[in-house]
Amino acid sequence: MSRRIAVVLFNLGGPDGPESVRPFLRNLFNDPAIIYAPWPVRPLIAELISRTRGPKAKLEYAKMGGGSPIIPETERQADALTAALKAASPDDEFACFLAMRYWHPFTEEAVREVKAWGADEVILLPLYPQFSTTTTGSSLKAWRDAGGGEARTVCCYPLQPDFVKAHADAIRTAWEEAGRPQNVRVLHSAHGLPEVTIARGDPYRWQVEQTVAAVTASLPEIADHITCFQSKVGPLEWIKPSTEEVVEESAKEGRHIILSPIAFVSEHIETLVELDEEYRLVAEEHGAAGYTRVPALGVADGFIEALKSLTLDALDGPVGLKPPNGRPICPAEFGRCPCREAGLAGN
Repeated sequence: MSRRIAVVLFNLGGPDGPESVRPFLRNLFNDPAIIYAPWPVRPLIAELISRTRGPKAKLEYAKMGGGSPIIPETERQADALTAALKAASPDDEFACFLAMRYWHPFTEEAVREVKAWGADEVILLPLYPQFSTTTTGSSLKAWRDAGGGEARTVCCYPLQPDFVKAHADAIRTAWEEAGRPQNVRVLHSAHGLPEVTIARGDPYRWQVEQTVAAVTASLPEIADHITCFQSKVGPLEWIKPSTEEVVEESAKEGRHIILSPIAFVSEHIETLVELDEEYRLVAEEHGAAGYTRVPALGVADGFIEALKSLTLDALDGPVGLKPPNGRPICPAEFGRCPCREAGLAGN
């Protein structure tokens, strides 16, 4: 029997024009998963941050045409995934819906569209490969709060084979196009988090490190790899090492830097401005032999294959949480792992 299967793609979202930069920032920093201050203090903090960061952010988004490219990027991923799913399961009808956390199309808009479409099955598929309470966790709460109802939920996929291979292939291609430099160091840069978030049991850093270990094992021709974290905001201590510091140190050693956005699957301000411009300048100022930025995975065949496999695998068994290979992977100390919060057995 043919099924109507809705695939909901979770992502951060981004401003679609200059006028939406401040409200986007306000929404972002008003999220209790991001700013731990209680209401009504948190909205005041969010308003202050949006006012102080807004002008600089507008200038950065102006370099990309005034808004973030994340929506058109995600739409291309949705189209590619829909085509792959239809080819793999022609008896079923698939449709992808975008559910952005901090700007349109918001999660509540996706909930309404999915219900209007009349889905028989709903699969929640985060475009955050590594789970964090600040990303997938926040999006899942938004789905529940909007009345999204029961769904088949992919929580994470840091070691999914096609995902790992797609990263390794992209890094290898970048290295080869740079002339196969020997004095090379690969920096695997992920968005950072405050240390307090990790201390509360968030498994994000551990999952990023698992991805890097798997990708590194697939690249025996390149020996030097470092995991680092970018995009620090505010006065709190953030997880280290910072990408900027590692770029500077590697440049001073005369390395050819290959920078891979290991936790980003689409291009946006953190890749197009922070990695492409700001850190490149740091590398050049401190004498790097070269600086090569690996593209985000986007619609790379391997990544779309990974998303297709995750979607089809999620259709097996009952609705609910769908951890990697059907079992939790996070060690016991990470109590904010959704599988552990749900009481599923694991390591």
